[in-house]
Amino acid sequence: MRRVVTFFVVALVGAMIYGLSGASGGVAVNGSSVGTTTLLSELSAISHNGNLQCYVTALDPTNYAPGAGGYSMKASGAAAWANLRVEGMAINQYVTTTLHYHPDEAALASARSSLEGEMTQQAALRSLHCPSTSAQALDAMPAEMRSSEIEYQATSLYLVARVKTTIPLTTAAMKIYYSDHRSQYDRLCVSIALVVPGQTGAFAKSVASGESVATLARQYSKDPSAAAGGAYGCFAPTNSSYAAVRADVNGLALDTFDAKPQYVNANGTVFALYVAVTKRTVTPFAQAAPAVLSDLRNLNAASASVIKNTLLARAAINVDPAFGRWGLGSAGPQVFAPALPPSGDVLGQAVLSTVGSPPYK
Repeated sequence: MRRVVTFFVVALVGAMIYGLSGASGGVAVNGSSVGTTTLLSELSAISHNGNLQCYVTALDPTNYAPGAGGYSMKASGAAAWANLRVEGMAINQYVTTTLHYHPDEAALASARSSLEGEMTQQAALRSLHCPSTSAQALDAMPAEMRSSEIEYQATSLYLVARVKTTIPLTTAAMKIYYSDHRSQYDRLCVSIALVVPGQTGAFAKSVASGESVATLARQYSKDPSAAAGGAYGCFAPTNSSYAAVRADVNGLALDTFDAKPQYVNANGTVFALYVAVTKRTVTPFAQAAPAVLSDLRNLNAASASVIKNTLLARAAINVDPAFGRWGLGSAGPQVFAPALPPSGDVLGQAVLSTVGSPPYK
């Protein structure tokens, strides 16, 4: 569950070469540290093992590709991994020292299974086709990295379970939630209209006059679906695009185009995209279960993120500048990749070669 509260790390893309060694540096939380050597081995494992990199990317969509040197990674990936390490350490410390919980072997085994499932689910949701299984990705981690990640998962599960607003991820609780929010899991058939910006006014007037979705699509849409009255397809909760489609049509009445379009770029041309729901069909719980589980994870994550950010704000945290900088972002305290200076602010090689030494005396 720690991974559930650490999605969407915001980082800048750049390159960073690591020439550090030894046990100093790295990251530290309240005096407990992960040294530079350990972090370097973890970064190397992520950047050079395609399967591990795939699943780590699924958990946190960031560029974890190798950098310019043998022990290097893109700055975005280094900062994101350091951030995950800091968050895991902060949560682990709170649970073990304040709540006095230390996971036993059974809890660790359950945590490993949970982490594997989470990695697999996120890879599927992001349409990532990893070379092998999430279990093999964990096995590819250095031993200390693997044991830490499993322990962080165990203590995070323990903490999240004690948040009052947390909904248990049990079949019984999922069925109750599904029953109370059944319409959120309808199978949705949608139609679209891809309209050139110059015709949006005329399109709006035609909508107001009561023209049907099919007529509007045939008259205005530049999408190939116009020939079929804009019919774009049907999406069930098991579809990987379901969450995005559901968000796009949230609150729309049946057979009505959204009054506020999205603007999209198609083949180099900007269009106004209008979406309409043409049919809703109740989905049985068995088919909706994956989407229900994802929604509950996200709801629990939102609750847990408040606690996580509180722990991070109160902790004494130090990050070696080689791995990023600690700061406050829109999502809370986190590690950022160092920003590179604009190329226009850097003198070219030819200019530098003509600059004389300053007359120091």
